[in-house]
Amino acid sequence: MTVLRLDLEYDGAAFHGWAAQPGLRTVEGVLSDALRVFWPHGGRPAVAGRTDTGVHASGQVVTFEAEGGLEAARVPAALNAHLPPDVAVIRCERAPDGFHARFSARSRLYHYRVLRTREPSPLRAARTLHWPREVSMEQLTACAARLPGAHDFRAFTPAETQHDVFRRIVLAAAWEARGDELLFRIEADSFLRHMVRTLVGTMLQTASGERRLEPFARLLDGAPRAAAGFTAPPHALCLVGVRYDNTN
Repeated sequence: MTVLRLDLEYDGAAFHGWAAQPGLRTVEGVLSDALRVFWPHGGRPAVAGRTDTGVHASGQVVTFEAEGGLEAARVPAALNAHLPPDVAVIRCERAPDGFHARFSARSRLYHYRVLRTREPSPLRAARTLHWPREVSMEQLTACAARLPGAHDFRAFTPAETQHDVFRRIVLAAAWEARGDELLFRIEADSFLRHMVRTLVGTMLQTASGERRLEPFARLLDGAPRAAAGFTAPPHALCLVGVRYDNTN
């Protein structure tokens, strides 16, 4: 049995997230259909991070147990011939012994893009959150500086949740100005559902004067969901990378 590592890119707009669900179009569902063409008896693919409905990925990682079949070098072209245009296998390689897309991962990196122009941009609407209000970069930076470390993020995930543990370790977080856009980068060991999007919404409201900066740090100590701000929409969020020990 060979374990293959697949690196994926997908546009999440037309998917109901990663995880297969009866009657719904998901990334796992269409990928599994393509995998079964070549490995009809293969198991369920394992994924580094389950993305929510509407969230994109440029650096998703999947592992799959393959018995026989194609050589790794031929897998991307073969699978892409059976995948829809909004998902693609970028590369494939034989995984090291013991490697698992989810359990071997040390961290995941997400980007969220915000458009700061007064007028909307139809050409960028599918990848950015339009935020025409005034924003203080100093306030955004101050909020992001409080995120690294271990915190209880229950204020940043839906109140009705399947999560039992709300503690997550943020390795890095920062806002960056790129012309008329703002880019939020956050890397953590793992993420709660809607965590990045609710952080973004809360920070934008703080930097726009709708919320005060002082209480932001207290939100990281297990405050209830109602204490945090709004959940930013998913279309501007992208999983851009997964870090493993001794590999990318």
